[in-house]
Parts: sequence; structure tokens; C-alpha cells
Amino acid sequence: QVQLVESGGGLVQPGGSLRLSCAASGGTLSSYTMGWFRQAPGKEREFVAQINRSGGSTYYKDSVKGRFTISRDNAKNTVYLQMNSLKPEDTAVYYCSAGPPGAPYDYWGQGTQVTVSS
Repeated sequence: QVQLVESGGGLVQPGGSLRLSCAASGGTLSSYTMGWFRQAPGKEREFVAQINRSGGSTYYKDSVKGRFTISRDNAKNTVYLQMNSLKPEDTAVYYCSAGPPGAPYDYWGQGTQVTVSS
């Protein structure tokens, strides 16, 4: 059983930056594909970014390409999401997730709130 805990959310102005982290316990993070998802008020949860086990391959939702960067430090059992040039439409609860390569995500964190507003 893997437990995931997100942190780093908060209130930021448009054009600002935040760095989210996802700390894992109860398992070896290098065994899993990692992803970030988000859910805005009144909307369904959507995919944001994904990174493979070694960190050598990433994939992003089109609207965040060039602004967000997913990375991982397997030695620290931690995954990150660097968010730059934030827009009001990025406002959402952001969730970290883990799953075996090529399979649906199995584990989810509790989420961290990101609010982009003037």
C-alpha cells in the first residue's frame, strides 16, 4: 500500500508560480508511473501531467504545455509539479497519483488547493 501526500498549494496572482510536491510512503516510488490531476469547481477531474518511472519521459495536457513541468526524485520518494505563468483557469484542487506502468492509476493523494486570482 502506497500513501501519497500533496503539499505546496496556495493563493497566487496570475502570472505567478507554485511548486507542488507529492511525498510517498509505504512503497518504492520508482516502481510507479506518476501523474498529476486537477478538479476545478463544478468540473470533472482532468489529467494534467505524467512521468515514467525513470523520469525520462513526460506527457502533458495541451493547455499546460510550456508552463508546467513534472519531475521526480526517486531517492527522496517525491514527485513535483512546477507551475509557471499561472492563469485563473488553473484554479483547482490538484491530486497526485501513482500506478504500475501501462495500467490505471491505483493510488491517490488527498489533494492540495491552488487558487489563481488577483
